[in-house]
Amino acid sequence: MDRVYNLILDRVNASIVAYTAVSAGVLSCYVGLKVYRRQQVKKNALRKREDSRKALQDVRRSVAVEITGPTSVKRKEIMSLTLQTLSQQLGDGQLSAVQVLQAFQEKATAVNDELNCLTEPIPDALVRAQRVDAAGQPLGLLHGVPVSIKENYNIKGMATTMGVTKYLDSPADEDAVIVQVLKKQGAVPFVKTNIPQTLLSFGCSNPVFGKTLNPFDPTRSPGGSSGGEAALIKGGGSILGFGSDVGGSVRIPAHFCGICGFKPTGRRISGRGLLKGSPGMQGVISSPGVMARDVDSLALGMKALLVADMFLLDPQVVPIPFRQEIYEDKKPMRIGYFTSLRFCPPTPSMGRAVIMAKEALEKAGHTLVAFDPPDELRAIIDLTSRLVTADNGRTVSTMWLNDEVIDEYLEGQISVWTMPHYLRKIQGFLLKPFWPRVARSFSYRLIGSVYDLWQRLAERETYVEQFLDELKKKNLDLLLCPAFGAPACKPEHAGKILATAAYTSLFNLLNFPAGVVPVTMVTEEDERMLDDWRGYGNDGFDKFIKETTKGAVGLPVAVQCVALPWQEEKCLRLMKEVETLCS
Repeated sequence: MDRVYNLILDRVNASIVAYTAVSAGVLSCYVGLKVYRRQQVKKNALRKREDSRKALQDVRRSVAVEITGPTSVKRKEIMSLTLQTLSQQLGDGQLSAVQVLQAFQEKATAVNDELNCLTEPIPDALVRAQRVDAAGQPLGLLHGVPVSIKENYNIKGMATTMGVTKYLDSPADEDAVIVQVLKKQGAVPFVKTNIPQTLLSFGCSNPVFGKTLNPFDPTRSPGGSSGGEAALIKGGGSILGFGSDVGGSVRIPAHFCGICGFKPTGRRISGRGLLKGSPGMQGVISSPGVMARDVDSLALGMKALLVADMFLLDPQVVPIPFRQEIYEDKKPMRIGYFTSLRFCPPTPSMGRAVIMAKEALEKAGHTLVAFDPPDELRAIIDLTSRLVTADNGRTVSTMWLNDEVIDEYLEGQISVWTMPHYLRKIQGFLLKPFWPRVARSFSYRLIGSVYDLWQRLAERETYVEQFLDELKKKNLDLLLCPAFGAPACKPEHAGKILATAAYTSLFNLLNFPAGVVPVTMVTEEDERMLDDWRGYGNDGFDKFIKETTKGAVGLPVAVQCVALPWQEEKCLRLMKEVETLCS
């Protein structure tokens, strides 16, 4: 019996040893495979970046001229023109599309050397400009105008990467609808611009194309997710750009870089052919947007898009042409305003900018009425945050980031979004006695079923009605408020101060058109007042906001203008008035 027992025991031990060896081998293979995949991802990203840089350098060499020659002088004249004057001179033949394109190619590549704001040149730009010149007559409102395009727009024959490597070899089959309409209007798309990986950040970096810098301060972010557009336009390398906005992705970069940015109501212009970080997300409405140096250029960009071609190419767009008479109306306006959300008080410069614009508007004969957004904490945390993270970060993780190198500035944010609910509850419980706002942002209940999602969407509908009722009580259809909770942040803080985006994401939740206009700069006095600023209660969010705002003197500060759904022209009119009075 002992011999049998020992024999069995020996065989069991041998099996355990063999199993352990196999398991160790499998684990070793798995780890080795993960390391190999990571190396391949890095290798592919580096290859794409090098190809992109070479293509941009080739463009720059192809348009290089003598600095003191007549062509260089003419190019400087071209770069000084407003969009309205440029389009007029292109239309009447004073300038050629090729001449203007080459001026912008030279400037854009020079700006890119400083800021890393471009991803790639659009290969057929020169051929397109030549065709525009050969047309013999103006093709549309943007005849011959070079335009820049955010990386997440599909352009036929080019890969739309979203800052990951898995789609580097998957060129788009056709242009996004907006790009198609721009071409029909005579525009010449000539470069694509950088984004944060997956779009879901107001930093602007990814492992494929690298980090874009703020044109005012290279240690700060240009904003996201349309940060490349904002940096390029502020640097003078583009006169009209096209981005996208969910949570502030056009407006935040415009504020950070000191330009104008506008987000229309969802489906006022087509989003067909634009990739999204979280496709399928409901309740927080994404929209394409327009970016430029001034408000008149935004209006012209919208007017060029709101035409029969767009309504035909995308029947889901509401067929409302641009109403110039509303934009040019001179009647006094009645405008609501607020300087702060109680849930996330802005830093001193942001509130000061609103008061500055308010007083200028009042002096010009407009009526300004104090307005308190209703139930804002519930709107931002219980609705916006829960709807944005309804899938617990699963779409971003599986669709974009699976087997990818996650950008260093996005890692922390993704970790929070994908955190299991029980860990959220534990963190919320531990933080509640000290930082109740931070605790609430961690411990809200994740959406766990279709029923839960429908309940949240129903609550959103109720909130929209509540907000509209509050506006109606005061006879308001326009609002003036902060563009963001702080000036341009440092990229390492982008994922830690998400609360500051409450000022922009609120209007994605409501689906109201909104735009930002720069009105002032951060002053020494703002910096001194920051020493005593406590925000919501000097909690964790406030400490990061304060830390990232230190040393911001000289950075641009914008205000935000908002209108009711489908009233884009009225919103742009308020923006134009603010720009005129505060410039």
